[in-house]
This record gives sequence, structure tokens and C-alpha cells, in this order.
Amino acid sequence: MLFLPASNWRAIAKARECGADLVILDLEDAVKPADKEVARAAAVEAVSRPWPCPVAIRVNGFASDWHGADVEAVAASRADFVVVPRVEGAAVIEEVRAVTAKPVAAMIETPLGVLRAEAIAAVAAALIAGTNDLRASLRLPTGAGREQISASLQMVVLAARAGGVPAFDGVFNGLEDAEGFAAEARQGRLLGFDGKSLIHPNQVEPCHSAWAPTEAELARAERLVAAASGGAERFEGEMIERMHVEAAERLLGR
Repeated sequence: MLFLPASNWRAIAKARECGADLVILDLEDAVKPADKEVARAAAVEAVSRPWPCPVAIRVNGFASDWHGADVEAVAASRADFVVVPRVEGAAVIEEVRAVTAKPVAAMIETPLGVLRAEAIAAVAAALIAGTNDLRASLRLPTGAGREQISASLQMVVLAARAGGVPAFDGVFNGLEDAEGFAAEARQGRLLGFDGKSLIHPNQVEPCHSAWAPTEAELARAERLVAAASGGAERFEGEMIERMHVEAAERLLGR
């Protein structure tokens, strides 16, 4: 999921060809207060044109001066989704969904949002971990990594699975650290996230690589599905049950 400032037309033009699975035009953190209205109009204009992928608009937060106008503009636009930042309760999602009649993804970026993630996931279309804001709201020192927020990330995934909605990992800030991005993306997949938030088109391909099944994983899944006959049984030195078959089928389907 590629985040872009809605006020940056050059970035939006490039995003159409970058291969992202979802583009999110941002009206919040990426836009200066003086540019909010211009960015809002630009986002509505951008989604009025054809895109090769779904496009969402991230509105400003519920407590901001721009939230109401953003939501009204998105409601009248051709955006496929709405993204709401710093969600701390289900009511905000329900209100935005009622106004826009669009699926609403919730960003979990605060301690209260994490603790209420289960209720939020019950009404949201997806959960997105806002790792930068989460570190700040937890008052972590500069340099704090993933280990310091691992419990929060796992709670986001748990809530999403309980609610039957997708969960997406947060952004990686190092634009020139390809190795670091790849490592964090692999970890995100191991945690159970369905994908990752991106801040540059160069991160799209390595993100796809991290989440794509390897040839070895695919081959093993095919062998497991073919060998399974029901119930608990031995497969290549391991005990498997129906849950393992279902996991293999999901992998092949993806």
C-alpha cells in the first residue's frame, strides 16, 4: 500500500505505473496545514481518472479542523476506500462509513487504539499499523526498533484475524536502506501481516518479493495438499492435520 501526498502531482503520476496493489492519497501528515484544501481538491481530481489499482484517500483525524470537509469530499469522490488515522474507537469508523458509504480502513497508532483494536476491527475494512506514531505515542527513545513495539504489532494482527479483516504493517523510513526494508518486510510477513505500508515506489518490488511465496514453499504446499487424506497423519517427517492443509491451500491460492 503506497502512501503519497495528495498535493504532489508528479508522485501521483508515477504511482500509476509503479505496480502498487493499493495507492493511498494522503491528506494528513504528508500535507502542510496551508496546503490542506488544495490537497483535498487534488485527491478528488486524481481519483476521478482511471487507475490500474484501487485508490484510497486518507483523511485528517477526527479531532482536526479538516476532518469533516475531508469526509464530505471523499463521499462525493470515486475513491475506493477511506483511511482514517489515529483511530481509538469503533464509533469514528461507523460515522465515516455512514457518510461516505465506502469501506473504511483504520490506522492503529496510539496505545488506546491498540487496546481497542478488537472493537475497531469489528467495523473496519482493514487495520493498518501506524508504527511511527505508535513509537511517538509510547514515548520510545530515538532508535527504538521493532522489538519495542512487537506486542502492539501482534495485537493488531490478532484483532484483525478475530475480526476477519486484513492487517497491514507500518512504513519503513529508510529510503536508501534496501536491505533493512527487505528484512522488516520479511518480519512483517512472519508476524502475519497481509502486506505493508510504503512511502516510495522503489519499495513496491521488494515488498512483493517479501510477501510472495517462494518456490520451495509452493512446492511443499502442493505436495502436502496432494498427500493429505484427512485427519492427523505423517507428512515428510511431521504430523499434519486439516489446519495445515487449509494453510497450504491458502498459500497456493495467494
